[in-house]
Amino acid sequence: MKFAFKFSNLLGAVYRRGNLNFSKDGNAVISPVGNRISIFDLKNNTSETLPVSTAKNITSVGVSPDGSLAILVDEDGAALLVSLITRAVLHHFHFHKPVNSISFSPDGRKFVVTKENVALMYHAPGKQREFNAFVLDKSYYGPYDETTCIDWSDDSKCFAVGSKDMSTWVFGAERWTNLIYYSLGGHKDVIVGCFFEKDSLNLYTVSQDATLCIWESDTKPDGLVLAKKPDKPKMPTPGEDQDEEGEEVQEEQVIRGKVENEMSTKEKTKNVRFKHIARHYINKEGDFNNLTAAAYHKPTHLLVTGYASGVFHLHELPEFNLIHSLSISDRSIASVALNCSGDWIAFGCSGMGQLLVWEWQSESYVFKQQGHFNNMASLAYSPDGQYIATGGDDGKVKVWNANSCLCFVTFTEHTSSITNVAFASSGFVVVSASLDGTVRAFDLHRYRNFRTFTSPKPAQFSSLAVDVSGELVSAGAQDSFEIFLWSMNTGRLLEVLGGHEGPVSCLCFSPVQSILASASWDRTIRLWDMMDSWKVKETLQLTTDALSVAYRPDGQEVAVASLNGEISFWNPNAAVQVGSVAGRHDLDTGRKETDKVTAKQLSKGKCFTSLCYSADGESILCGGQSKFVCIYNVREQMLMKKFEISCNLSFDGMEEFLDRRKMTEFGSLALVDEGAGDGDGVNISLPGVRKGDMSSRHFKPEIRVSSLRFSPTGRSWAATTTEGLLIYSLDGSLVFDPYDLDLDVTPAGTRRQLRLQQWASAIVLAFRLNENALKQEVLETVPHEQIPVVCGTLPDIYVEKLLGFVAACLEKSGHLQFYLIWAQNLLMLHGQKLKNRSGAILPTLQALQKSIQRHWDNLSKLCDFNMYNIRYAVALSKQRGMKRPAEEKERNSDDENDDDDDDDGQSEVMSQASLDDAEMIL
Repeated sequence: MKFAFKFSNLLGAVYRRGNLNFSKDGNAVISPVGNRISIFDLKNNTSETLPVSTAKNITSVGVSPDGSLAILVDEDGAALLVSLITRAVLHHFHFHKPVNSISFSPDGRKFVVTKENVALMYHAPGKQREFNAFVLDKSYYGPYDETTCIDWSDDSKCFAVGSKDMSTWVFGAERWTNLIYYSLGGHKDVIVGCFFEKDSLNLYTVSQDATLCIWESDTKPDGLVLAKKPDKPKMPTPGEDQDEEGEEVQEEQVIRGKVENEMSTKEKTKNVRFKHIARHYINKEGDFNNLTAAAYHKPTHLLVTGYASGVFHLHELPEFNLIHSLSISDRSIASVALNCSGDWIAFGCSGMGQLLVWEWQSESYVFKQQGHFNNMASLAYSPDGQYIATGGDDGKVKVWNANSCLCFVTFTEHTSSITNVAFASSGFVVVSASLDGTVRAFDLHRYRNFRTFTSPKPAQFSSLAVDVSGELVSAGAQDSFEIFLWSMNTGRLLEVLGGHEGPVSCLCFSPVQSILASASWDRTIRLWDMMDSWKVKETLQLTTDALSVAYRPDGQEVAVASLNGEISFWNPNAAVQVGSVAGRHDLDTGRKETDKVTAKQLSKGKCFTSLCYSADGESILCGGQSKFVCIYNVREQMLMKKFEISCNLSFDGMEEFLDRRKMTEFGSLALVDEGAGDGDGVNISLPGVRKGDMSSRHFKPEIRVSSLRFSPTGRSWAATTTEGLLIYSLDGSLVFDPYDLDLDVTPAGTRRQLRLQQWASAIVLAFRLNENALKQEVLETVPHEQIPVVCGTLPDIYVEKLLGFVAACLEKSGHLQFYLIWAQNLLMLHGQKLKNRSGAILPTLQALQKSIQRHWDNLSKLCDFNMYNIRYAVALSKQRGMKRPAEEKERNSDDENDDDDDDDGQSEVMSQASLDDAEMIL
């Protein structure tokens, strides 16, 4: 098996903190999620997480006007220049201080970064490759406090910077004679947004107390006069040719707003002046909290303001007409953005992890997603691999589409943390266990909770399992040490299994027999026979507490993770141990900031808490209280690969050594209680709270893996972590991996066999070369009437390979009938041989089923829609056919009644023929 799994996508979280951006065409939202960036395509209803990450959580994102570049800045000021086209990191830079905001100029030649009370203007990277992509041009000093926002004029000649000192500063991007700097006051609170009017220097400023000030300039943008430059080397533009390398660097210029400039006094040009012409109070009723975010769309003159109460206002400027007001969240709106056309407004709410896109003209949601705003506890794949169900500590069960990576239903019936979720064998029922003492079953057809299983006495359920038939539902209690069995059809409690002397940590049904394996803290694994009065079939004795148990897909082996960090393998039929893996040293846990024990000693007490076999049963995936996920070979009992799920230093327990800069003579600064206002932690609320939570709890999340699952198709695996739901899939790039290669096996030889119409030998040669493009070319060249003959003469060793390739092509290709004929003939002619190796080819068959199911879902909707259209057309034609003879009867004389009867009969025959044609089409 090849372990070429790479990070594919991030689910379970859509927005954390930072500013939102739209793509150039306005069809996609760029959202920061932790230390990664996710792009949500609103047209195609898909999401993608870029395979780049920063050292800490991202706080500012700047996107170039052409949409090809993005600058990501984290909490410490470390920046990445990322290409949005190739998804690659182009340059690393460090601003050495936390960055408040970043913005590109409209012409794309410069960008401004604000940190503390300074605005720094850099030359944007051009199309030519440069040694240093970020070249500092000017430094602007004006505000006395931290800066908050930036906005550029349309001609890129000047920009405005808002500050916490309640002032707004206008700076010239060039050495203008009549505009060096200008300070605007008049507000009584922190400036949240400042915006230039379109093709003008007129300015709008919005403060945190919901006050809008309108400033009018007496000079047009064309009235700015360029000052004479001093005798210094000229800064070349990105498009100009450079003769010498020494001319690429220019001395930094400093613009200080506190010092008068002598150039303005020498010149006779009139300086630019701003006049305060209007003041508006957005929050007139006083029903809302502080204004937290604002955005302005210049072409349509729309101002959007968001508040801490989750309410937003939409105004038309400069008349200040209220278009509408709406509440979209229970928490504060952290970021607002508008697309290029001004139709869609994106809102980000960091408190609940929400991302909303609102179309204000039709007053409808274009996109509405919310992740688990607390830890994710478990996940489960549907039998066909198309859906993923997740449960979190926020008491919600979410179901995600594995293709679009978006959540399409959320169940909120639970009132406490979810401990486990599972799919029934049908794939349309999700079962969840919770600490609120209930086990609930949800229907994915009607999106409702149709079963609620409870125990005779209140119990907190910590584990869950559903048998292969989907009839039995079992849950283990962590306080009464009992296992409860219910019937899915009737909802009745069938049996209460007792015998464990400790909390039941994990349950797992055998995939081939009606045997339930239960792991407990009493150092035993019990195997319960569901067919023989629920008696204990075997008891496996362990040396330490059992934390997790998993059956191999063929049911002939059981893996158990124990508290001492070991993974033991057992034969369930003979009740003997067949092997073990010591995985304690593979965890490599980090040291928390408050720990006094070193990381090396701390890792001795860590263990795996989740296990999962691969689809072929040859490997096992393990995760626990660490940032690593380990995959072991079961037969060799050795570590094959370690996956680092995160490099985000914002989480606790990531670094092996403590930061000496935080160590003082009184101890670590991490031990100092900074109160509820600590912005580095995560604010959590009680699960099940519907309105308002007066308590305030902050914590710094610790990196860990709570649950692992392999996809039934074997092409990917998922893990619920502190960062979210991470999906790793096989690398989709072209990898040359030949099979049984010799000198005669070449692409030219393969095409020669095609010209000779030797279809079977051409397929064999193509699969020996193992190039996807060549295999698809050969397969689609074969005539469809020759497919049964080719499938019958194909060697057995290539049948499974061809079936897997057909399953992969069927998922993306438009030749549905062609590939379905291939799949049908392979299964019909080689069905018995494939059945003998059902355990090995199960992932291939499930991938084929997933592809067929997806096409069936899409086509069935289209056919149902067309069926009703055809029925309507047939009924309409039949109605017109009945009206026409009646009109002819009135028009003609009594002598022509017989002819009218003939016409009536012909019309009925025509309508009946049209009905028959429609039925043939259906």
